[in-house]
Amino acid sequence: MMASTDDLYMRRALELARLGNGYTSPNPMVGCVVVHKGQIIGEGWHRQYGGPHAEVNAIASVEDKSLLPKSRVYVTLEPCSHYGKTPPCADLLINSGVRDVVICNTDPNPLVAGRGIKKLFDAGAQVKVGVLEQEGFEVNKRFFTFHSEKRPYIFLKWAETADGFIAGVNYKQEQISGAPAKRLAHKWRTEEQAIMVGSRTALYDNPQLSTRFWSGKNPLRIVIDKQLLLPAHLYLFDRKQPTVVYNSQKQEEAHANLHYVQLSEQEPFLPQIMQDLHKRNILSVMVEGGTFLLESMLQANLWDEAHVFKNTSKALSTGIKAPAMVYGQLQNVQNLGSDLLFHYLSC
Repeated sequence: MMASTDDLYMRRALELARLGNGYTSPNPMVGCVVVHKGQIIGEGWHRQYGGPHAEVNAIASVEDKSLLPKSRVYVTLEPCSHYGKTPPCADLLINSGVRDVVICNTDPNPLVAGRGIKKLFDAGAQVKVGVLEQEGFEVNKRFFTFHSEKRPYIFLKWAETADGFIAGVNYKQEQISGAPAKRLAHKWRTEEQAIMVGSRTALYDNPQLSTRFWSGKNPLRIVIDKQLLLPAHLYLFDRKQPTVVYNSQKQEEAHANLHYVQLSEQEPFLPQIMQDLHKRNILSVMVEGGTFLLESMLQANLWDEAHVFKNTSKALSTGIKAPAMVYGQLQNVQNLGSDLLFHYLSC
């Protein structure tokens, strides 16, 4: 079946939206295309949180503003209707004379939630909603999950040997995945707002949880240390990037880039962590280990996607077993140097 004209232009708007990946959170990724008589005369995307929205950039790129009342505007998410860090985009479209708008997804944010569409309708604009809706959900899966589930979108990631081990005897750190896998993992870090590990991974691996092998921003570091037993010399406590320590002992947010959040020992930790991250407007978290934390997330069905690197040429025979992936649906497998990359979605 041939794609409709609306599909073609909306697909371009979604391509633009993806250019903001890793920079717009906690806002969604949004793209916008302005079309006049079959020609794109303007386009833009939301480049970074706090900056102009996609519609603003697209309208600004149109050289002849007199064409706007006779143009069709494609936007991947319902134009906002409220004052935040920027004025309402619905008002901008109306004041620019736009009378024909095609929208991919409605905005689940309670501050918008149909109000932007209503503004356009009330101003006499023709509005079409739902073009490439599923593709739009995929682009903004973090944003939609954050609002529908009241928690961040959760990625699980680990590397295991051909015989299913994640670490050596006594948690000895082993280099399991190859260089291409490491670079890809660091790319993923630039795309998520936060990265989380358990206390054993923090102690035995002493990870930096930064983006040393890929250009981009460092994520918020999260570590679970219930009894605050981790030593102060670990990279996690160097204050070089924002870090949150979830524990049951103290609440302290006075130090730059190092915050202690006290949780109740009478309730499960993971749901409390999800609630706190939601309050902090964290849209996504990558969980990088270790086995206990990963399996806890799997068993609680508190995850959305998993990426598992398996080095088919390396075996340990003994050590710490990798999590058992029995809860997910395998989507695809790809070759990555010496590794196979398995991609799962939560059932």
